[in-house]
Amino acid sequence: MAALSEILPLEAVLLDAPAADWRAAVRHAGGLMAATGAATDRYTAEMIENVEENGPYIVIAPGLAFAHARPSPAVLRTGMSWVRLADPVEFGHEANDPVELVVGLAARDAAEHTAAMGALARLLADPETARALREAPTPRAVHAILGGGGGGGGAAVRPGPSEEAARGGDRRGDDLHRILTVCGNGVGTSLFLKQTVEGVLDRWGWSRYVTVEATDTISARGRADEAVAILTSREIARTLGDVGIPVKVVEDFTSAAEADRVLRDTYDV
Repeated sequence: MAALSEILPLEAVLLDAPAADWRAAVRHAGGLMAATGAATDRYTAEMIENVEENGPYIVIAPGLAFAHARPSPAVLRTGMSWVRLADPVEFGHEANDPVELVVGLAARDAAEHTAAMGALARLLADPETARALREAPTPRAVHAILGGGGGGGGAAVRPGPSEEAARGGDRRGDDLHRILTVCGNGVGTSLFLKQTVEGVLDRWGWSRYVTVEATDTISARGRADEAVAILTSREIARTLGDVGIPVKVVEDFTSAAEADRVLRDTYDV
């Protein structure tokens, strides 16, 4: 699996870009991926269509949008871009507007960029690293931080519940508990949230008992009976409606503290 610095090259970093609205911001992200050979210009249009169809769920944290669309022939290889805007723009998100940073993703499938998404999630979950990325003076400085890939420990969370709590929760048969993280396409924001949730479960010592799977809205409806809960954005939760299991809204996909709170509510611990 490719590292973050490999799929987000220096040439795909743009700082202080002017944008009149969210579409212009997404076009910057798409244009960089086209210029570095990750996608065609058609993919930029597909990213915009994704927001028009599914709403601004790609705004995954305060000030941060994760622009992407489904894998398609417009994706030439897995790649990412990084756009810091000169002035923030509104995407229409209830909690996380305005957006000042747009990260673009062109993915052929989820497998190729899992490691990169994990690295990015860890970097953005650490407040000092996230601030350094937002304030970096040059594209080379941004790329150097991204190349570190490790990040700090992320936001502090309370000590995790006991393993007995994991074994004694609402089980469905003898299998692992399954949590679904869901977005419109199953390869972008849902995978990012999966990385954050898994980080909390690792801290708890619950990884052996709970598996987290990223998927799209269609698959989530068909697989809801296999899971104990769905974690997703407010916009996607509205799209899903009643699927027979709890659907938990996460506002900040970079926040370990919020993921910790939502998991505790899910398992009543």
